Amino acid sequence: MRAPLIDVEGLRHRYDDGTAALDGVDFRLHAGETVGLLGANGSGKTTFILCLTGLLAAEGSLRVCGLPVSAENLPAVRRKVGVVFQDSESQLFMPTVLEDVAFGPLNLGMNAAEAQKRALTVLQQVGMEHAAGKAPYHLSAGEKKRVAIAGILAMQPEILALDEPTTFLDPPGQRALIQLLRELPQAKIIVTHDVAFARAVCGRAVFFERGRIAGEGAVDDLVRRFDWDPQAETAQAHNGQVTH
Repeated sequence: MRAPLIDVEGLRHRYDDGTAALDGVDFRLHAGETVGLLGANGSGKTTFILCLTGLLAAEGSLRVCGLPVSAENLPAVRRKVGVVFQDSESQLFMPTVLEDVAFGPLNLGMNAAEAQKRALTVLQQVGMEHAAGKAPYHLSAGEKKRVAIAGILAMQPEILALDEPTTFLDPPGQRALIQLLRELPQAKIIVTHDVAFARAVCGRAVFFERGRIAGEGAVDDLVRRFDWDPQAETAQAHNGQVTH
């Protein structure tokens, strides 16, 4: 069996106040897999994603595509893992969509013509080539999500990590995103509270609870096993009863 793309053992991270955000996480991701990270707000899912790319320091064994996640390997690791954050606008900052998507390849040392060609290729891949000359702020939420994904794909990562990708998307936008993710060949990790979305795109899921992975299996099995009601949790969060 081929070595996993992500191989994590005993991963730990503590907040500045000493709270254990991750408390001994073991996890593996293999080529071609799409794995959902489920669990309540504050259970460690997003912290886990940030540790994978070295945006947060962690203890334990953490290897990405065979590389230990260490200071000297961070540039290479971040080329291997492309992160799409919950708020797409945080990743869109250039005057036009084309310039935004070409930004990453240019930073990798590609010349302008090559970067533009790659940007147009991935925009076509995500169905957004028609918007190449538009300003990102003129796009809908679903279009912004697609352009943010295109910007990551232009870097040619081996792994995609998406944090709550259906946030702000209407039902047509969610359906389009499901179709896109099914077509992309990269291995994927998806943090989500959207059970229907997870069911549609994830081959398996893990359930985070208090900084640990408490269970692993099919999405619906985990929802039943842990009696998880993300809609109720979201309603509580909107009432200020839950902190992230």
